[in-house]
Amino acid sequence: MDRSRVKVILFDLDNTLIDTAGAGRIAIERVCDFLKTSLGHEEIIRDICQRFAVKLRHESFDPNYGRNIDEVRIDHWQQSIRECEGVDRGRPLAAECYRIWKGTRLQLLTFAPPVRTMLEELRKTHRLLLLTNGESQTQREKIQAVGCAGELFSGLVVGGEHPEEKPAVSIFTHCFRQLGVLPQDCIMVGDSLDTDIQGGFNAGVRATVWVNPNGQIPLEGSVRPDYTIATVLDLPGVLAALK
Repeated sequence: MDRSRVKVILFDLDNTLIDTAGAGRIAIERVCDFLKTSLGHEEIIRDICQRFAVKLRHESFDPNYGRNIDEVRIDHWQQSIRECEGVDRGRPLAAECYRIWKGTRLQLLTFAPPVRTMLEELRKTHRLLLLTNGESQTQREKIQAVGCAGELFSGLVVGGEHPEEKPAVSIFTHCFRQLGVLPQDCIMVGDSLDTDIQGGFNAGVRATVWVNPNGQIPLEGSVRPDYTIATVLDLPGVLAALK
């Protein structure tokens, strides 16, 4: 057996394998269109949607508080509307905004055909594990939406279901144990330097691969990936270089 061969590929999900950001932008536009029929003022509507996006980006969720993620995100919409209009238009309007946003986003989340084809080919020679940060319900819904559970991956690990998320070593150790491999048997592929690449570095994986479609330049002092690719579809070339 070739002990130097990469045996396991750890994949991030959002904006690595699926275009979560793009789906989110379209979902926001759908809500804006809906609000035009209810509120009418386009400038205010844009402000409402931008405020929701900011609240989502800085979201802090604790399941121990007795509320689920759906309730928290309805709150985001209700607060955004109240902040922009100066009046509380009630829960039903906020709930409808959330229903449109969530439904649209999930409907758009999918593996692009070339990505699915690549995963199907990689699965013939490697074990694939999905390692995604985020609240459990939200991430499980995404996984269900793209239809990847069990079909393409040997393991699915959701950060919100563990004491620590990426970049903590503990969640990587859980992945290694789940598949019965060593860190040097694995590579980590993801779009985030702070979580995916830093986490892979912390855990001692064979190599880290940064998916960087916009050509970002790492900030001084940030972790440096072993490989940088413009799209996850370039990964087979990295694997060839690692042989």
